[in-house]
Amino acid sequence: MPPGPTILLASASPRRHDLLTAAGLDVIVRPAHIDEQRQPGEHPVHLARRLADWKAQAARALHLADHPDDDALPVLAADTVVHAREPGQGPFAATVFEKPRDPAEAAEILRRLSDRWHAVTTGFCLLHGDVRLVEHVTTRVRFRSLSPALIELYVATGEPMDKAGAYGIQGQGAVLVARVEGSYTNVVGLPLEAVAASLRRLGIASTAQ
Repeated sequence: MPPGPTILLASASPRRHDLLTAAGLDVIVRPAHIDEQRQPGEHPVHLARRLADWKAQAARALHLADHPDDDALPVLAADTVVHAREPGQGPFAATVFEKPRDPAEAAEILRRLSDRWHAVTTGFCLLHGDVRLVEHVTTRVRFRSLSPALIELYVATGEPMDKAGAYGIQGQGAVLVARVEGSYTNVVGLPLEAVAASLRRLGIASTAQ
């Protein structure tokens, strides 16, 4: 089968790369390093959209610096934020659960998410020529009641350490999950259905469409 359309992915995430290649796209990986700190009072959805936008623009600038004549290459960036409203927080406030800094923090995040719903929002940005699309998808996830022993065993696998919310649904973290409402691939790291729809809007076809 001939390779599909080529896209520049502004992410080093193997999960996003694998989802896009499975959809029939030829992926060039060009991570963009930006300041990902949350701004004071910033809503998690705005955070995900803003970081995706900034990453896409940074990656395109890096690519054009090396290939100044290649401005037609589509650029995709994404940022996934795990968030939940804690008891006592207002209707527009939410706690963001970032990648844990160490195993103790990973265990604490999992304890806080145990036996409750949380949200996973992925913002994504597509740049193609003069067109800039910024979208997001939110999926609701409910964890089982996690025993201390299960949390300890899961943290010991090392899987939580590079993942927002301290778990990977596509890996051993699947055992933590009781229910998913919405896009599964969004929880993995990229809402493939929504990305495919945006690619169609830009006239870029893939086998996922």
